[in-house]
Amino acid sequence: MIKRTLFFGNPAYLSTKNEQLVISYPDDGLDTKTVAIEDIGIVVLENQQITITNGLLEKLTSNNVALINCNQQHLPIGLLMPLNGHTEQSERFKNQIKASLPLKKNLWQQTVTSKILNQAGLLKERGIPVRNMEHWAKNVTSGDTLNHEARAAVYYWQQLVKVEHFNRHQSGIPPNNLLNYGYAILRAITARALVSSGLLPTLGIFHRNKYNAYCLADDIMEPYRPYVDLIVCHIMDTEDYIDELTMDIKKQLLSIATIDVRIDDKNSPLMVAMSRTTHSLHECFEGTARKILYPVYV
Repeated sequence: MIKRTLFFGNPAYLSTKNEQLVISYPDDGLDTKTVAIEDIGIVVLENQQITITNGLLEKLTSNNVALINCNQQHLPIGLLMPLNGHTEQSERFKNQIKASLPLKKNLWQQTVTSKILNQAGLLKERGIPVRNMEHWAKNVTSGDTLNHEARAAVYYWQQLVKVEHFNRHQSGIPPNNLLNYGYAILRAITARALVSSGLLPTLGIFHRNKYNAYCLADDIMEPYRPYVDLIVCHIMDTEDYIDELTMDIKKQLLSIATIDVRIDDKNSPLMVAMSRTTHSLHECFEGTARKILYPVYV
């Protein structure tokens, strides 16, 4: 079942009744609305005048809803996830912690290869030569010791974004603002799927920054990034320079959860595909599988 993404950009009072999210507005002219909590996957709280009850927070976390809150600049800064997302969580944590270094290097090799191939898929779709990308993907070593990921990234961004002086950087010029927003949503989708699979988002296979609580999410989302890039490209095709994220642009970026991807020779909404990816990762940690199931950009 495809879970819904709810975005709140206006003042609202959020509470719960009869397993429903109840939305009340301070404006008397707006009617109260309800949404079944079991249908929700992501909630984005952007407005500074949103009030949410603890009872609703309890039900959202119990149903593994990723709750994202934004700062005064309307950018995502926080993510609330459940502490217990799977009945076998303790056992799966142990398998994850015991994962050997060779296994993690192999998993990172698979991840980088998949990321580069998906980047190449997007470039190819836009009529850009990708022979070098395909070569780098084919020659990624265990742990990506030759850093083909970085080589591919330089070529990828030079060819994909035709904006003068553009560099992919968190605080760089547009469309970095669009990419940052889209990746933040993708990160929440990934963390939600990891928790649902009984895995700890903090313990990465490659990322290991001690200040990062979502190292594993940052690992696993890598091959999915080109799907955010695709949405950003579609936005940029209609507008040359976007200094401000309008409501329409945010709506397009939030659609990343339901965009169709090709995984295991079948089309699937990205949010569903991500759950398949994280479940396959659990099987790798468990020792019953050797390959992470990632989508293929076609």
